[in-house]
Amino acid sequence: MGYPWTMSEAKPSSRYSASSSFRHNQKPIDAVLMVQLGTPEAAEPAAVRRYLAQFLSDPRVVEIPRLLWMMILHGIILRFRPAASAKKYASIWTERGSPLALHTESQAKALAQRMQSSFPGLEVRYAMRYGEPSIVRVMRDLREQGMQRLLVLPLYPQYAASTTATVWDEVFTELKRWRNLPELRMVRGFHRDPAYIESLAARIRQHWEEKGRGEKLVFSFHGVPKRSLLLGDPYHCECHVTARLLAQALGLAPDAYQLTFQSRFGRAEWLQPYTEPSLIALAKGGVKRVDVFCPGFVADCLETLEEIAQEAKHAFLEAGGEHFEYISCVNDRSDFIEALAQRIHATTQDWQSALDKESRSDAAAAERLSRAAALGADR
Repeated sequence: MGYPWTMSEAKPSSRYSASSSFRHNQKPIDAVLMVQLGTPEAAEPAAVRRYLAQFLSDPRVVEIPRLLWMMILHGIILRFRPAASAKKYASIWTERGSPLALHTESQAKALAQRMQSSFPGLEVRYAMRYGEPSIVRVMRDLREQGMQRLLVLPLYPQYAASTTATVWDEVFTELKRWRNLPELRMVRGFHRDPAYIESLAARIRQHWEEKGRGEKLVFSFHGVPKRSLLLGDPYHCECHVTARLLAQALGLAPDAYQLTFQSRFGRAEWLQPYTEPSLIALAKGGVKRVDVFCPGFVADCLETLEEIAQEAKHAFLEAGGEHFEYISCVNDRSDFIEALAQRIHATTQDWQSALDKESRSDAAAAERLSRAAALGADR
């Protein structure tokens, strides 16, 4: 028998927070929190400024002396960049809002539906590292529901300190304030998971069946400063592993594809080769038709729809290329959702075993009560 008290009845002062409706006999739940990078709330300068301020203030995203960077960020970047970025966002914005937000929401709904057949009762939610819904907000919502075990699933296949690690930072910072901590597990990445690789390959095959195949397939990954590689970040290596496995799945010869890095920011050297200069070089070298795919992005966003499908396409055609095909991300394709489901099962197998055991125990107890009630009626 649990205590009848709730947090609304007993409010001792404490530096640690708890659910406002906590009950000792509350039924616990297990949860998966999918985390995507984030997006502005609107394609307008003010909204973009708020988003960039949060994103670019993260010390894992920009690793230069803090005081110097804050002066540059607030004195220069946030004064001029939001207006230009807002125009880019406007070019891809939909009637329902941000493509990234819409795709992420669809992924979460599809994953929740998929998991009900193999992990009944599992709560699947999504959050944005920067912007809304925030990690803090969703974690606190889950706490109100009685969360006892949490799996955090960053939607970054390849690990990088500036992406995956910053999700961990935010989760840990929030949990430092909690009294009753959930069991916590975190997916570090899934850059070589067979189901993920096959979902990428299936997306490319589908595109080729519908649109035909180019002379060269370019795999464009988001870039990071070269300094991060020299300091021990594994992102560069994991991108190459993904590209190699994907090329093998497609049966590509080494000269049929090329790996590049996009989204360079600032004057420092980033991982090379850079995407747009590589496409220009291909066009000038006589390649007339090229296909570009972004394996590191699991949902279409500004970096794929504007930077690649618009800017990179323009650069390739201006350099003499004749046909440019951007192959969209896996988004909420069923094979990618299945890849996520397999990663969750692999990470929470013992949770499911314990849940099955509890269900069998509950069923046995119910059966005993039913039999006892039947015997009492007979008497």
